[in-house]
Parts: sequence; structure tokens; C-alpha cells
Amino acid sequence: MGKGKNKERDEPKRGNKTSNGHHNRTHHGKGRQETKYSSVLRQTKFPTKLAMWDFDHCDPKRCSGKKLERLGLIKSLRIGQKFQGIIVTPNGKGVVCPDDKEIVEQFGVAVVECSWARLEEVPFGKIGGKYERLLPYFVAANPVNYGRPMKLNCVEAVAACLAIVGHQDWALELLENFSWGPTFLDINKELLEMYAECTDSQSVLDAEKAFLEMIDKEREERKKLKGEVDVWAMGNPNQKHNDSDSEDEEDEESEEEGYNSEEKNILVIDVPGPEDDEYYDDEDVEEENEEEHSLDESDE
Repeated sequence: MGKGKNKERDEPKRGNKTSNGHHNRTHHGKGRQETKYSSVLRQTKFPTKLAMWDFDHCDPKRCSGKKLERLGLIKSLRIGQKFQGIIVTPNGKGVVCPDDKEIVEQFGVAVVECSWARLEEVPFGKIGGKYERLLPYFVAANPVNYGRPMKLNCVEAVAACLAIVGHQDWALELLENFSWGPTFLDINKELLEMYAECTDSQSVLDAEKAFLEMIDKEREERKKLKGEVDVWAMGNPNQKHNDSDSEDEEDEESEEEGYNSEEKNILVIDVPGPEDDEYYDDEDVEEENEEEHSLDESDE
């Protein structure tokens, strides 16, 4: 009896093992671990290093930096930790330029992930590195600040830096993780072409200045043109005018006016003709005959 009971108790233990001799719990545990990190491992092969100092100023659901971190494309840095590559920061002294290409390729790009309205809360003295940079003029394409100049979010700032140094393909690869991302390159195409022809920071600043002056000139010309044109004299722009119809109407009106004037100026004279004999009385005819007969007698 004792042997039989022990045998029944040992059977569940044998059932916990798989055909290769491992316990199910250990096997499934490894499977869950591989599934958990497999998507991250597939995304970490970006051509260069990307990093950020995140100060949790943004909504996690809308923060582009946090999404890049979830995808394994960017690494979070601690306060006090320095970075060897190009650092895009509001505290930068120079601007990103094509001459920074070698630094980007070798050491990567880092950004300060913070709110523009809370810059005073960022301890810039405890973060950064040797190559701190500003970005030149760009227009944002993110849903929060679309169309606003210099209001870029995290992924736009990194993509702008990559595009300026000549790696627009890397920038597109990064932006394609967002539905609106490639639009950033489209609306800033002219600027990127201008910056690509530069070399150092000063030449980028000169190109930026020339572009802003061109924008101001176009704005003044539009204002001047708007002031010179009398919109009331132009009529309704939504109504299509047909010149031929207006000419026909004028001709009809002139004909009617001429016809009416002729009617007013005609003097009607009633001259009876042969067809009007029926309107004479018989007495009138006899009187005329008698007058003719008397004239004949006097002549004789």
C-alpha cells in the first residue's frame, strides 16, 4: 500500500517535465523573457548612438522621446552624466553644421527632453558635454506645435541634426516611427538644402539670416499688395462674369430704347386710300356729283 501511494504522488512531478527533461515552468519563463525583449532588440540597430536627458515635462503618451525609448532607439541619461557626441540643447553656444558629421557618426546625438515653458527648471550645469549645439531655423511638424518656428520636439530635434550633417536617410528612418514624421522633412526641404551647402557654424548662421530676410521681404510685399488692391472694385470673386452675356443685354436694351424713341417721335397722318371708300356716305358722293354738274353748265 505504501508503495502504491508513493507512486501516485510521484506521477504529477513527472508530468511537470517536458520531453527534453526541463520543467515546464522554467521553459515557459524563458519563453516569456525572449518575447518581452525581442521587439526591443530588433530596434536597437540604429546607425549611431542616440541619447536624451528626460525631465518628465511632457505627457508620456504624447512624448516622442519616450516612444523612441520604448522602441529601443534612444537611451536615457542621468543628471550628472555627460555625453561625448553632439548635444542639441537650448544652452548651446554654436549651431549644428555639416562639419559635425564625423562627431555624429562616431559618438552620436543627444537631446534635452524638456518643456519650452519650463527651461528654468533644467539644471544645464549638470548635463551636457563638450559639443553643445543649437539648431538653426526650422518649422515644427509635430501635432502640438505644427507650423510654429523652432518649437521642435525630441525626435524632430534629433532628425534635424542628422539631416544637417548629411544623413537625411537616418533622419527619415527615425521619423518614420511617427505618422506625421516625414512631413518634417517635407516642410523644411528648402532649409535643409540651404544648410547642406554650408560648412561651419558661421556659414549656417549666414544661410539662416538670408532665409529670414527673404521671408520678411515676401511678407512686406504681400502687405503692400494687399493695401494697393481695392477688393470692393474687384466685385465678388466667387461669381463668374460673362462678358458676352452682358454685351447681349446691352444690345437688347439699346434696341428697346431706340424703338420706344421712334414711337414717340412719329407724327401719324391718316391719308385715306382706295380701300377706305367704304367709309364714305352715299350723301357725300351725290353732293360731289351735283357740284361737278353745275360747273359744267356754267362753262357752257
